[in-house]
Amino acid sequence: MHQFRTRSASRARRRQVAVALLVAAGLAISPAASMAAPSVVAAYPNPGTVTGSTGVHDPEVAKTPSGGYLLAHTGNGITLKTSTDRTRWNDAGAAFPNGVPWAHGYTNNSNHVWAPDITYVNGRYYMYYSASTFGSNRSAIFLATSTTGAQGSWTNQGLVVESRTSDNWNAIDPNLVIDQSGRWYLSFGSFWSGLKMIRLDAATGKRSGTEFHSIAGRGGGAIEAPTIHYRGGYYYLFVSFDACCQGASSTYRVMVGRSTSVTGPYVDRAGTAMNSGGGTEILAGHGSIHGPGHQAVLADNDADAFFYHYYTDSGASRLGINLLAYDSAGWPYVY
Repeated sequence: MHQFRTRSASRARRRQVAVALLVAAGLAISPAASMAAPSVVAAYPNPGTVTGSTGVHDPEVAKTPSGGYLLAHTGNGITLKTSTDRTRWNDAGAAFPNGVPWAHGYTNNSNHVWAPDITYVNGRYYMYYSASTFGSNRSAIFLATSTTGAQGSWTNQGLVVESRTSDNWNAIDPNLVIDQSGRWYLSFGSFWSGLKMIRLDAATGKRSGTEFHSIAGRGGGAIEAPTIHYRGGYYYLFVSFDACCQGASSTYRVMVGRSTSVTGPYVDRAGTAMNSGGGTEILAGHGSIHGPGHQAVLADNDADAFFYHYYTDSGASRLGINLLAYDSAGWPYVY
């Protein structure tokens, strides 16, 4: 979520979407929203209606046991929000209201930590999050757990993986994926040599062994924020290309590739390997929606819900939510 790189954002390619016109008109995309397949072509949709506390950066969402939603995002001690309907969001404090002293060696003594990933599994929430400073790859990913997800209920479980300035990769932007055999993996990365993946121990949530995969890269260019989502026989790798964190000048955009194996190789729609710069664009800036990215995907009752942040004309960072559907070839698009 934090590297500098300017590059003009692609103009939105055409996508199928009749439903998108409803979303663009500002209709809510609550779990009751229509999942009908679009039949006409239109530009990228605007975010669906969200209300309440909508200022976020690097959002990640988990479904709660009661059927609600818990959102975590970059902020002091990791900022939390909740929702009962995926439309109205309420502030819920911070995971670590007393700070994160164990991460200070990576944050220059700041409590501002980044890009949490949150999953509810085995009766508890697992949250992986990043500690770093802007533009540095002296970084670390930590794990915390909670049985409730509430402010102050999180227990620090310690370091999962770190990168040093001598490394050619960066340990930020974590995403937990549990494959179809129940094996746990963590993808992560930003710039440098691209996005990586390690194996985790499902019993502890911590690193297991020395397995280390490269799953996507742009030859040192701007790529980060991996999210892996399984559907219909494929693991889909969503990533963010180009410049984040520059307000309305941000050129973030969301790309995707897929593989039948969680560890890759991932290729885009044209067959280009994501390790060789490949990626099929599914969302980019349009109109007053600037730099959408740092995406998350949640399999919900009505559809795969697609979360991200974007910037307004004023430079404010806001929560965007749309839905994903899949075309006849199995490639996702946003509506």
